[in-house]
Amino acid sequence: MPTTLSVNLNAVAMLRNRRDLPWPSVEALGRIALQAGASGLTVHPRPDQRHIRFSDLPILRALIDDEFPEAEFNIEGYPSEDFLALCEKIQPEQVTLVPDDPAQATSDHGFDFRATGDMLKPIVARLKKGGMRVSLFADGDGDVEAVKLAKETGADRIELYTGPYGGCFDHPEKAEEIVELLGRTADAAFAEGMGVNAGHDLTVANLPMLVKRIPRLAEVSIGHGLTADALEYGMAETVRRFRRACGQSL
Repeated sequence: MPTTLSVNLNAVAMLRNRRDLPWPSVEALGRIALQAGASGLTVHPRPDQRHIRFSDLPILRALIDDEFPEAEFNIEGYPSEDFLALCEKIQPEQVTLVPDDPAQATSDHGFDFRATGDMLKPIVARLKKGGMRVSLFADGDGDVEAVKLAKETGADRIELYTGPYGGCFDHPEKAEEIVELLGRTADAAFAEGMGVNAGHDLTVANLPMLVKRIPRLAEVSIGHGLTADALEYGMAETVRRFRRACGQSL
């Protein structure tokens, strides 16, 4: 199966929040993305609501339920009690847990599963009991033992943190080294029976090499690069460009 694309709407929401006005509309751009063939929408609601607001979540949930029932809603966040309660209320198809401090500008590392595995186990069980698939943000550094510990939490998938790979846009040799480490991490997850997602600083230019190395990659979640391209190409055409980069036939 080709890698699917979930469009992260945080950057759209951040642009909207520069003014006390309802545009650009997160709902409208989410609709355009889904109409263009995105498989789902991703949001990362932070406690300070600096981009996605809590009030956006039921609107996006209804958009998917009413107009795109085959699409998925993916909510990312640190597993605080407030976040878990929010997920239980909104019922996304997938919850991606990240180890972020609430003050961080963006996600920039995966979980240390040696230190947090025991903490994550009851959280993963709680979300799965609620019918949600659980993915854990993981460093793509080739650490096979860490992947085994991720599996022990009961999570369904890991999401490879691809920030270092995206940062090599001007260093192709380094990019090849990092994509191999990402591939080894994915191979370890597949060996444990887990699915693999990926996200952070992925672009039309760097997606093909990643997908070639990890042909069983289930999903990529992309926001910043996709939103930047949408300013140039429009949201619909940008989604189509990213889908082609994922290996999808349009």
